[in-house]
Amino acid sequence: MTPDKPHSGDEKTPSPEELREQVESTRQELGTTVEALAARTDVKSRAHEKTTAVRQQVAHRTTQVRTQLRDRATHAAHVMQDKTPEPVRAKAAAASGQVREKAAHAGQLARERAPEPVRAKAGQGVRAARDNRTPLLVAAGVLIAVLSVRRFRKHPHR
Repeated sequence: MTPDKPHSGDEKTPSPEELREQVESTRQELGTTVEALAARTDVKSRAHEKTTAVRQQVAHRTTQVRTQLRDRATHAAHVMQDKTPEPVRAKAAAASGQVREKAAHAGQLARERAPEPVRAKAGQGVRAARDNRTPLLVAAGVLIAVLSVRRFRKHPHR
């Protein structure tokens, strides 16, 4: 605030209406300032906002990483498939078919003979495998290809 000045004849004294407008303007400015200060000091609200922002960033980054891993696994599977000789691929496909048949038969036997709690847990495992089918299939394909190549290199005349 400014110190009181002596009144001179040139100064105009504000009317009561002008004083009311100044008071109202000052009240609005103070209200805005108080709201801004209150928002800054509301730690719980600010923490919640920050948590939400971090959660969104993590979800976005997780999606990016998952996509990159899936792309890299697919690329690795294609590279391995391209480098694997045709006889090895044919044997791997035949072995894969046999494994599928044996697994289906073993699964049928397990369903028939397993107690209910074991069946429930197995169902959860099957759902998890189905949800992650692509990475599991890529990993299995890469493993079969690597093992087949190693075996082929050890025994090239087979």
